[in-house]
Amino acid sequence: MTGEPRIPCGHAAQPAPAHSNDAIAHIADKASLRASLKAARRALDPAEKARRDALIGARVLAWWRGLDAAGARALGVYWPLRGEPDLQPLYLELARAGVALALPLVVAPDTALAFVEWVPGEAMVSDRMGVAVPAGQRLVERPALLLVPCLGFTAERYRLGYGGGYYDRTLEALPRPYTVGVAYAADQVAFAGGPHDVALDRVLTEA
Repeated sequence: MTGEPRIPCGHAAQPAPAHSNDAIAHIADKASLRASLKAARRALDPAEKARRDALIGARVLAWWRGLDAAGARALGVYWPLRGEPDLQPLYLELARAGVALALPLVVAPDTALAFVEWVPGEAMVSDRMGVAVPAGQRLVERPALLLVPCLGFTAERYRLGYGGGYYDRTLEALPRPYTVGVAYAADQVAFAGGPHDVALDRVLTEA
């Protein structure tokens, strides 16, 4: 699934008051979607998951090969958790091709993500959120290209995450990176984007 350039969200409407019925319903709707998507991932057969992950990896690799040489030198990736597509074989292939990989790092609550250099195979530890990061944390500038895991996504390429808002804050800073959402095709859902949501530039699935 691909799309046109990023669509800013909430450009016409003002944010709903924090305690309005609409805002409460919006939060409840996203919570319900998250619960449903998490359950579906837990129920996914491991062999089927591996098949889908391999297909997604192939699609991401094809996208990367279509980039110009300068634009393909660095890539922000993610360490899979909670049933997210596992693209580690792809990361190894990209590293062998000379791509500088970076993993996100949570440095504090309610802040943008930092990024650290990562070489597949190096020693890893858990960060404050329980996510694997390199033991030797070598901070780098935020890459201009990011693979962003999605718990869910809409036809308009708005991302549904886990509710922490880390990627939202990361994408606020200009110039924004080019973002490629990674998800399963069955993760496509419908919800109204919030005033701070930014549409992904592209979403790649196994389909």
